[in-house]
Amino acid sequence: MLKVGVIGLGAIGQRLIKGFQSHHETEIAAVCDTVEERTNEIAAELGGIPAFTNHKEMLDNTKLDLVYVAVPPKFHHAVASDVIEKGIHILCEKPLANSVEEAESLLKKAQDAGIVHAMNFPLNYSAGSRTFERLIKDNYVGELRRVQLKMHFPEWPRPWQQNAWVASKEQGGYVLEVGVHFIQQLQKIFGIVKVKDVQLQFPQDPQASEIAILALLELSDGTPVLIDGMSQIAGKEEIAFTAFGNQGTLSLLNWAQLEGGKLGEDILPLHADDSLTDSLVDHLVKAIKGEDSIIIDFAAGYDAQVVLEQLRKG
Repeated sequence: MLKVGVIGLGAIGQRLIKGFQSHHETEIAAVCDTVEERTNEIAAELGGIPAFTNHKEMLDNTKLDLVYVAVPPKFHHAVASDVIEKGIHILCEKPLANSVEEAESLLKKAQDAGIVHAMNFPLNYSAGSRTFERLIKDNYVGELRRVQLKMHFPEWPRPWQQNAWVASKEQGGYVLEVGVHFIQQLQKIFGIVKVKDVQLQFPQDPQASEIAILALLELSDGTPVLIDGMSQIAGKEEIAFTAFGNQGTLSLLNWAQLEGGKLGEDILPLHADDSLTDSLVDHLVKAIKGEDSIIIDFAAGYDAQVVLEQLRKG
């Protein structure tokens, strides 16, 4: 049984706890968060496991095989470095760090340590996004003409994630929180992408994150990639990742739904192949056991960070 420690018990950190709980080869052995009341409450829910408010104390006093780092991005480098120095396998939330330099440092440390280093990019394990990837590789759209990412939010931060860091220019904003998932998918499915031009809009508050982005990127073959992001606008939240080709159009909508059509046809909902649904926890266990696995490692996290920081800085 692999013993897992969780550092960071916000909404994102708690989401994966259920996955570790339900897997027959993993168990949560310790939790840590700076909010003591939250930590004690979750530890009690998990059967009275050890609870900490200092991650170094958790690492020093608990035998762990894997640590999931789910703290805000500003703290990734310091916390993940401490985990790596202990020689413990690591799963880190996205983005890898809060700068390209920090991301590069973590990648080198993890590689030198010889541990499993993984990123939590859940699109790589979901039926919708994996069906999207398969259809692209099966030439559904034909010769690629354009890739487009639309991110529209009536309100940012969204009602369920009202906290200071998600709203901040320093370590938040939807380009970071949402966009990085699709930067990683772009790189995985379509290859190297370069940033050509970025226009950002910010509110009057100098500490607040972006309210609009319009960016032009380019794949290695010259195919344009357009990013259209806006917040504080009328309407419903809409996230659309779309590939336009000379034979058809294919979109992944709001994380999970597929739609598409061939040239001359209407755009209609498409069925995601549920057999492609996979489990990040399953693959982490396989990786730690030395078996074949699908892991989005720190190298992929670094590559995504390079593009992310260019977009965030304009």
